[in-house]
Amino acid sequence: MIEKTSKNKKIAMIIAFQDFRDEEYFIPKNIFFGEGLEVKTISSKKGKAVGSYGGVIEIDLTLEDLKVSDFDGIIFVGGSGAAQYIADEKCHQIAQEAVSQDKILGAICIAPAILARAGVLKDKKATVWRSSLDKSVVKILEEEGADYQSEPIVIDGKIITANGPQSARKFGEMIVRMLIGS
Repeated sequence: MIEKTSKNKKIAMIIAFQDFRDEEYFIPKNIFFGEGLEVKTISSKKGKAVGSYGGVIEIDLTLEDLKVSDFDGIIFVGGSGAAQYIADEKCHQIAQEAVSQDKILGAICIAPAILARAGVLKDKKATVWRSSLDKSVVKILEEEGADYQSEPIVIDGKIITANGPQSARKFGEMIVRMLIGS
């Protein structure tokens, strides 16, 4: 019997340097560590990134230094700070490379809007954060040709999207399942 393994699997988690959503980063990261995955944290600059609720994490690599080919999965973390990445060309390039290299690509909260603007959600099912007062990120997905689903987690091929912090645990678990096939 061949055992599925997480050995040598690497995940890049991309966060805003300021105001990433703590739960959307720390909960999946802990799940990844628990499965023996290697996790690198990427942001727009080096130093200590600070979450919306005060979580602090040392950045391993900048967006410019990230080599998609070095990772099995690329994850974009949400939070209000992630809005700066929606129109960021480097983030778009990273998402496009992840798809072209057949990597697992994940995004949670408002981060699926980054994937939409990168063009990788066209004709794909996806979800994103929304509130009764703010549906702007849903509109971005729809404008970019995504098939918006009002679900907590949506998987289409190797792209997994989640709608916010309440989905962080399941999001992390689904990424692990996709990576190690359990």
